[in-house]
Amino acid sequence: MIDIDCLLCVEDDSSNRLVMKLLVEKTLHAKYYAIFEDSADFIPKVRNLPVRPDIILLDIHVSPFNGFQMLRMIREDPVYFDTKVVALTASVMNEEVEQLRKNGFDGAIGKPITLSTFPILIERIIKGESIWQV
Repeated sequence: MIDIDCLLCVEDDSSNRLVMKLLVEKTLHAKYYAIFEDSADFIPKVRNLPVRPDIILLDIHVSPFNGFQMLRMIREDPVYFDTKVVALTASVMNEEVEQLRKNGFDGAIGKPITLSTFPILIERIIKGESIWQV
């Protein structure tokens, strides 16, 4: 299992936030994690984290900024531009997956996320593999 200094997740659904909290706490060796319930003031909130995220998981359908807009903010920021960014989505149509790839996501994980595969996928992404598990 890989050690992670910081994992950040943006998820607007309260049930999914609870699932993510349990997944991170039970399956990862993350020294710190944060789960934002919306994307308001996204970059300022990221900058206020005590450590730079190793990986950012973005719900695609969140507001006020959707996952694509948050990804653009990350890629345009000189501090975070090379951070691994993974889309979290329940939409698994081929067109959307292709759009995620073209926009620069490092991978995608489909919802619902399973306890058995979550840590394996995160480790593979952290190590540089492009994962499209949708």
